[in-house]
Amino acid sequence: MRSLRRFAGVWIAALAWAQQGPVAPAAAPAPPPAAWRGLIGEYGPRDSTRVMVLERDGRLLAHVDSTHEAVLRPTGAGRFGSALGTLRFRRDARGRATSLALRGAIWPRRALGPDEGAVFRIAPVRPIEELRREALAATPPVESGEFRPSDLVELVTLDSTIKLDIRYAGSRNFLGTPLYTQARAFLQRPAAEALVRAHRKLAALGYGLLIHDGYRPWYVTKMFWDATPPAQHEFVADPASGSRHNRGAAVDLTLYDRRTGAAVEMPGTYDEFSHRSYPGYPGGTSRQRWHRELLRRAMEAEGFTVFSAEWWHFDFKDWKQYRIGTTPFERLGR
Repeated sequence: MRSLRRFAGVWIAALAWAQQGPVAPAAAPAPPPAAWRGLIGEYGPRDSTRVMVLERDGRLLAHVDSTHEAVLRPTGAGRFGSALGTLRFRRDARGRATSLALRGAIWPRRALGPDEGAVFRIAPVRPIEELRREALAATPPVESGEFRPSDLVELVTLDSTIKLDIRYAGSRNFLGTPLYTQARAFLQRPAAEALVRAHRKLAALGYGLLIHDGYRPWYVTKMFWDATPPAQHEFVADPASGSRHNRGAAVDLTLYDRRTGAAVEMPGTYDEFSHRSYPGYPGGTSRQRWHRELLRRAMEAEGFTVFSAEWWHFDFKDWKQYRIGTTPFERLGR
């Protein structure tokens, strides 16, 4: 909540932009000094004291168990003075901190997810091809009630400036293997049209939408669930009830910079199974959090809701009105 209050002024302008047209909110914060980037992260053994180092408003800060906060001021190579005491960082050859020392204790960096540009991976519980055969032979759950007819639309046919990075069509995903045979993205028509409106409003601010996934055949959801260890099931949908992706009413996406064409940095990486994926995660940099909130506000203004555990996942308001589908991409028209 503190991060939302901090950006309250920005989002008054953002709401005006969403409702009235291309009224730009305040500019994105500047990136932090390069020397800080390798320090930002979390430190401490699992289930023990946590020290979070983050950048906010141009200052490097340390949180201790989210109860104490202090500004860090450089006092020498790898050393920072603060109200908490002196912090000393040990860096690797890349300049990335591997541990910090505070009050006589040495805490290792916590492994939350990959660095920007890398891909989060898990070890599948069972061989993927075995899971694929089982999933293709399985049947989606039976649903009762009235549903709208499916009208899946390929997003790039509505606006060619929407960019695609369909991770499940290649190996750059959490399972490390292709799950789709085609790199395509679909949504039910009302959701697709709402997404295009958000994309075009973002253009006034120099951004566009980059899509990782839209409609997902149910058999792929079953593969995800069966491949993932139970302790990490929070980040995958239960095939017994299906997912909003299966209904063509959910989308995984991020922002890209229209000037460079590159995806922007967020506090965590796509499909990362860690608390950095939560939409309210307070760590990272001011610029990363600003981009995350800009994406959220743009999507919410068009009827989408962010998923509680994934900053990149948005559900369209009418998702309940569509039936679970498992039609593969090959059978969907171009």
